[in-house]
Amino acid sequence: MSLNKKDQRVRRSRQTRARIAVQRVARLSVYRTNLHIYASVISDDGSKVLASASTAEADIRKELGTAGKGGNVAAATIIGKRIAEKAKAAGIDKVAFDRAGFAYHGRVKALAEAAREAGLQF
Repeated sequence: MSLNKKDQRVRRSRQTRARIAVQRVARLSVYRTNLHIYASVISDDGSKVLASASTAEADIRKELGTAGKGGNVAAATIIGKRIAEKAKAAGIDKVAFDRAGFAYHGRVKALAEAAREAGLQF
């Protein structure tokens, strides 16, 4: 049985989620599409989203300009800073980074580094 690209990513993400669940710490989950990047801070028991940010938000799209390009490193950096600010406002400063099976490269890496610079620890 051969897995398609999405199934391979989901398979990789399962092990990460299991490892994070043992840590009992909030999870910074990242999801990317060709057009957008999404970040959510999810409670340690996985029951609720404590903070979220994405390039699909109206005010972020304005900030990105008329093109509204959310599928680039610059946009990912903005989302990284924004999610860190929202998480801190919600009283969270330590999270586990969940890249959801995506390679730690490019947009995912830019988001992670921006969140770290804005004071989120992981």
